[in-house]
Amino acid sequence: MVTQQHLEADEAEDSLESGWRRTVWAVWFAHLLAAIGFSFVMPFLPFFVRELGVADERLVSAWAGLAMFAAGLSLTIFQPIWGSLADRYGRKLMLQRAMFGGAVMIALMGLSQTVWHLVILRFIQGALTGTGAACNTLVASVTPRKHLGFAMGLLQTAIIVGNSVGPWLGGVVADSYGYRIPFYICGVLWVVAGLVVLFLAHEEFVSPEDHAAGNHGLRQVFGGGGLAALLGTFFLTAFAVTFVGPIFPLFVERIAEGAKAATVTGQLMGAGGLAAGISCLVMGRISDRLGHRRVLVISSAGSALFSIPHAIAQSTGQLFGLRIGWGLIAGGGGPVMNAMIGSNVSSDMYGRAFGITTSAMCLGFALGPLAGGLLASVTGLRWPFVVMGALQLAAAALIAVYVRPNGRAMPRQDETHTVAAK
Repeated sequence: MVTQQHLEADEAEDSLESGWRRTVWAVWFAHLLAAIGFSFVMPFLPFFVRELGVADERLVSAWAGLAMFAAGLSLTIFQPIWGSLADRYGRKLMLQRAMFGGAVMIALMGLSQTVWHLVILRFIQGALTGTGAACNTLVASVTPRKHLGFAMGLLQTAIIVGNSVGPWLGGVVADSYGYRIPFYICGVLWVVAGLVVLFLAHEEFVSPEDHAAGNHGLRQVFGGGGLAALLGTFFLTAFAVTFVGPIFPLFVERIAEGAKAATVTGQLMGAGGLAAGISCLVMGRISDRLGHRRVLVISSAGSALFSIPHAIAQSTGQLFGLRIGWGLIAGGGGPVMNAMIGSNVSSDMYGRAFGITTSAMCLGFALGPLAGGLLASVTGLRWPFVVMGALQLAAAALIAVYVRPNGRAMPRQDETHTVAAK
């Protein structure tokens, strides 16, 4: 017999189910707009550096690496701070801060007159933004744990699709109208993204004083050594991916023999991004069933198998094959790592947890382009891809040997209420 209590429980569960999905999709769309805008300009940063007066070709990649390093450095410093404030004052508020603050700074970059103006604005942009961590924290706080792999994978597709569409369109705009217009377009897209979060995302924020879960943080879950290995994995993964960031457009330009290099770079990144988008959805669901750690090892080790052969590529056709293969195996790594955090850390610690792991990742984002650009200026454009593969193998080894979650966090209050109603 169906009782009134059962009916109320079913209604509560249906409401929870539809509520978190609406918010996840709103954040997904905002993240998509931000990713399109960001990738509209960032892949072509070396060309913009050249336009700002860096005449020595050997220094173009080094200056582009420094500009990327500046944002990564400030992200590393400020992410734990913003994460703590998110736990105290709300995750939605922090996401709005990241979107609107980034919109202003990126638009101002289009007005840069010297390469130092660009570097300084990149540092300020990194201090104000961090949309990835803010999106992850908000989505993790509203999503039932059993769906975290899927939700994080879905969220990653926003980055993947954005990084596919953005470079493609940005390359065409840059080749047609110059390298400043894409910065202004990016600023507009980030304003729209902030408005989407403001009006469509919903958060039932619970202050730390009222929270029942109670401080089940990263150290409690992974232990001291495991936490160090986890942060090392985040660092190495980001370091490896961005190691070739400043040189990839220049590498494509050389192989494509200078013919519309920005357009070809955008197409290559778009093809790889599309493959990664498919991968992150599939791997997110698989990791919910097989375990996050196992999928992470496969993803990290497999990435190296497609990174290293870039060093011997001789045609754009070969590059297309390698980028697609790399995207298919590597695309799921990011969301699976974030799902592992969200599945094991208590929700009152989400902001700090994602802030700390994002800080380690941003340090990799900061040092990777700088080191890759400097290495390329000494050894040429091919050796950095070999180093990239070696770093990905090191990340796989860290995960396999040291990263072992020792238990699951207590359920969130919304999940507890639903279960109690049953």
